[in-house]
Amino acid sequence: MADIMLVDGYNVLGAWPELAAVKEESLEHARAKLMDILASYGAYKDYRVVIVFDAHAVSGTASRSETLPGGAEVVFTAEGETADSYIERLTYQLVRSGQGVYVVTSDRDQQFAVLGSGAWRISARELRLSVLAAEKEVRAGYTEADRQHRRQELGGRVDEEVRKRLDALRRGL
Repeated sequence: MADIMLVDGYNVLGAWPELAAVKEESLEHARAKLMDILASYGAYKDYRVVIVFDAHAVSGTASRSETLPGGAEVVFTAEGETADSYIERLTYQLVRSGQGVYVVTSDRDQQFAVLGSGAWRISARELRLSVLAAEKEVRAGYTEADRQHRRQELGGRVDEEVRKRLDALRRGL
């Protein structure tokens, strides 16, 4: 069973400089970008990712969730419910059922609450660094895989002395 990563969405949007800049232009686009990044990251690290955005200040909204391609889940809380309270309640339930839970937030009070329930906490900054490292690993992996599909010329697989001798033979010297 994969560990679960619960993410305070707006907390991360405000903490990552590249997303905070997008958020100024379009909150919807910034959310979509975060969802895409975390869905990929979760798939790569084998986490079940749940991103929580609160709607406590939006009147008349009911809680809703959707599953993204790649398996990440996005939850929009109901009117009057904060992402913090949703995450804390879900963390408690999941830890009690024996599930490994990581909570991503830079909110100090929420960090104490989830640590007290037995979950691990990851700050938004720590997650950003981990995502960047994972992206680098993926790029390096693709580069190596691409090399395996390229032509496998003999000159690239032998040492310099052997290459010179073969070149001399080829030229008839």
